Amino acid sequence: MKNRSQKSGVRSQGTENRHILFSLSVFCLLCSVFFLNGCVTVTVEERKEAEFHYKMGISHLNEGNIQMAFVELQKAYQLNPDNKETLNSLGLVYLQLDELEKAKDMFLRAVSIDSEFSEAYNNLGVTYSKRRQWTEAIDAFKRALLNPLYRTPETAFYNLGMSYYRVGQYEPAINAFKDSIKRSPLFALPYYGLALAYNRESRYGDAAAIIARAIEIDPAYKGDRKKFIEEIKQRLLIAKGEEEMDFRDYLEIMRY
Repeated sequence: MKNRSQKSGVRSQGTENRHILFSLSVFCLLCSVFFLNGCVTVTVEERKEAEFHYKMGISHLNEGNIQMAFVELQKAYQLNPDNKETLNSLGLVYLQLDELEKAKDMFLRAVSIDSEFSEAYNNLGVTYSKRRQWTEAIDAFKRALLNPLYRTPETAFYNLGMSYYRVGQYEPAINAFKDSIKRSPLFALPYYGLALAYNRESRYGDAAAIIARAIEIDPAYKGDRKKFIEEIKQRLLIAKGEEEMDFRDYLEIMRY
């Protein structure tokens, strides 16, 4: 009897242990599912509230009210942290605040969510440009242009042209500026960039013709060459570095 009892006890404990192991496995599985899914779950109500704060943030951003834009976009981000538009807009706020590392992080997160998010790639390129990381900037602008559905490629082409110009690659810069103009003939900025690049290539007549066209279509001047020259002279008084060189080049081109 004693032996039978002992054997019975062993079988009973073995069965109990198996039940315990099974229960622990189920518990661990449930926990893993919770941690994988629970942290990223956003309710319908939270999405709606996040969208409201996002729209408010964009409205403030368009009005130039950076602090209120930041507050509203932070609220949207806290409610829905994986919304690419919110991340991109927060990056723009950080960019205007000159907090370039935070801006870069926001744009990188946005493109990690959507690898074809051209606006965020373009903004990432601008961030790299401000840090004078020209190779990274050029790569980012090119990534922006890979998407055939990008609605404002003229912006990325212009920025790409300026990046090439800054590193002395004038022919690629000229091609990028021309691509920008092809997509938006009334966009003035690439004309100014093209004039600078022509000037560096000693194509003085082309530079003079292109800057005349820029002044003509630029709503700030509407063809008023005198107003352009006076404004450049005023801005030259406080300009530094590459901007100062650009303004001096503009004035030189205007004498051709």
